[in-house]
Amino acid sequence: MDPILTREQVRQIDRIAIEELGIPGVVLMENAGRNAADHIARLVTETGAARVIIFCGPGNNGGDGFVIARQLANRAIPIVVCLAGDPDRMSPDCNTNYQIVRKMGFEVTTIDGPDAAAKATAVLRKGDIAVDALLGTGFSGQVRSPLDAVIRGINQADKTLTVAVDVPSGMDCDTGQPANATIRADHTLTFAAGKIGFTETAAAPYVGRVTVYDIGAPPALIERLRPTDRVRETP
Repeated sequence: MDPILTREQVRQIDRIAIEELGIPGVVLMENAGRNAADHIARLVTETGAARVIIFCGPGNNGGDGFVIARQLANRAIPIVVCLAGDPDRMSPDCNTNYQIVRKMGFEVTTIDGPDAAAKATAVLRKGDIAVDALLGTGFSGQVRSPLDAVIRGINQADKTLTVAVDVPSGMDCDTGQPANATIRADHTLTFAAGKIGFTETAAAPYVGRVTVYDIGAPPALIERLRPTDRVRETP
């Protein structure tokens, strides 16, 4: 049986990899983003998509998105990078990859304000792949503005398909429950291990096809932290 982890176990994997093994957080992020970019590049070939539109939040999930943007651009795949959130509130690793994208000369379109949903819908065209890198496994509760509007705009847009990074934004990865606004993904590219909420019935309309990718954490670490069974732990 493949490992299925809770939010807290995912946090522990990151903490142990960084603090005890000495793997920098940006290295884990690079591994995650590169693997996701490989998958998305294959989807571009399979679907004939014209562009990939990456929607990034200010946290580490957004940092994965900036890595994906850079990796796809290095493959000569047309990209558009959007930021939903305050750049002054970025996590350190997210900001590192945001600055790299900017220094590479890519414009980052900010999507916020009362018309955020319309802006998110307008940036997507038929033939585009939307990449959701807004909210990660740390999310629970209700999605705040402007991210709630951005999620609704992505869902409403005419596009080829939607790819969620790690978890569909707006989903609680422990319970599988959708929030007030939740990405409906065709593919979810999750990292280190599957998330326990993905096995819940409520998650099915949102996760699409789930693929697990390595981030560089030793398999023995993941096995050490995995639950002994598939019963969901109380968050």
